[in-house]
Amino acid sequence: MTTTDHAHDSGAHSDPTLYRTPADAVAAPPEELAYVVGFDPTAQRADALFTVGTDPESPLYGRVISHAELPDLGNELHHFGWNACSSALAHAGHHHAARRYLIVPGLRSSRLHVFDTGP
Repeated sequence: MTTTDHAHDSGAHSDPTLYRTPADAVAAPPEELAYVVGFDPTAQRADALFTVGTDPESPLYGRVISHAELPDLGNELHHFGWNACSSALAHAGHHHAARRYLIVPGLRSSRLHVFDTGP
């Protein structure tokens, strides 16, 4: 079966960052944004999630585009990931997954934070 010959696949899906195979992901254009956490190990300031431009052709390259500061102290954001794996396109017939929500646990607080990265 090729990347285009899948049973029950209409070819239409909502998120262009979801791929059928690792080879498809490698062949895809590079990400234009990176999500980076910042935290104060002394817990005097709140942790934050920063969005950084990664497109070398953009004037925003290497710059913080936006940030979201948490309302509480002492989280130490760590080991975060997406609500949908980029290789999960059409898994078990689910064609409309979207890699939109970033799930970010607090290592010290045991809190789970969900960031909506959608427009």
